[in-house]
Amino acid sequence: MTDRAGLASAGRVVVKVGSSSLTAADGTLDVAALRTLVRVLAERRVAGTEVVLVTSGAISAGMAPLGLTARPRDLATAQATASVGQGLLVARYTEAFAEHGLRVGQVLLTAEDTIRRGHYRNAQRALERLLALGVVPVVNENDTVATDEIRFGDNDRLAALVSHLVRADAMVLLTDVDALYDGPPSRGARRISEVSGPGDLEGVVVTDRGSSVGTGGMVTKLASVAIATGSGIPVVLTSARRAAAALTGATADGEPVGTFFAATGRRVPTRMLWLAHAARTAGRLVLDAGAVRAVVERRTSLLPAGITEVHGTFEAGDPVELAGPDGRVVARGLVSYGSDELPPLLGRSTRELRAELGDGYDREVVHADDLVLVPARG
Repeated sequence: MTDRAGLASAGRVVVKVGSSSLTAADGTLDVAALRTLVRVLAERRVAGTEVVLVTSGAISAGMAPLGLTARPRDLATAQATASVGQGLLVARYTEAFAEHGLRVGQVLLTAEDTIRRGHYRNAQRALERLLALGVVPVVNENDTVATDEIRFGDNDRLAALVSHLVRADAMVLLTDVDALYDGPPSRGARRISEVSGPGDLEGVVVTDRGSSVGTGGMVTKLASVAIATGSGIPVVLTSARRAAAALTGATADGEPVGTFFAATGRRVPTRMLWLAHAARTAGRLVLDAGAVRAVVERRTSLLPAGITEVHGTFEAGDPVELAGPDGRVVARGLVSYGSDELPPLLGRSTRELRAELGDGYDREVVHADDLVLVPARG
């Protein structure tokens, strides 16, 4: 898909809607807004497009029943509020989609479900089966059990990972602004219609503040966009009230909707995206300058000879960071030794290790096929 027009014929789309688009002024769930969105999604589903909905709103849905006037700040209250609100939220979705003859399936995820490869594959199989059965998956972060350490932190990033997980043709981010602007819209900023690559975002001023009922500002949305477009999935960002036009690429009179972000990379293996964006690393290996060049420039496997330090506690198969002498992380990879095995091997050639310790100790520490580069920042 190279432009918005492709959305009209997309076979599978992930749509993410934020809390601010589903919450009324008094903090309660805006059922009318939810039903309007469902009508749009149902029309696309009936027309033949498979739709996966990533929705926020569980905590905001639970606030009014619990008598809360502001989003909880402590984890325990937030979890309790999500527990109350999630049932209400999915019930509303179930009722609304049922009016169009469609069933929904609730899928609750935490970052742990993508950190552990087995969980990741299980989530992928469940989503694929739901779609094959004609069900609309309704995905949300499992705020009830998620701790600060295993949270996605916002559903924007979750939507990008789900888009890759289900091999979506496109992702649509619905928020409370109609497009990306090069500054605060209230100050007369210019709307950005299309973004073909990171260079188009130079000079763009965005905020990391979300609404009073949400957690993600435009910074998190652009981070989500980078994950999706970098793995071959184009994105449209616009407001929830323009969802119908966003899913067809334009309004009835042909006006382009929102901001279209073109795919900048190719589809990558699922486990590589998992490693790059979802996996929580268990340790860090510090490389000498020569090993950094080999890994980054020649994309070779990492050998014991190029490692100078080992940090953290990990087992063979765990994800680890690879850092240069200056401490900058240059890659992530799946390590083939445990942290207790590596220290005696550092700085030694595979030939030397084979001669002294035998076969098996001459293997790569991180194989090139299990390694992804981390882009330099700033």
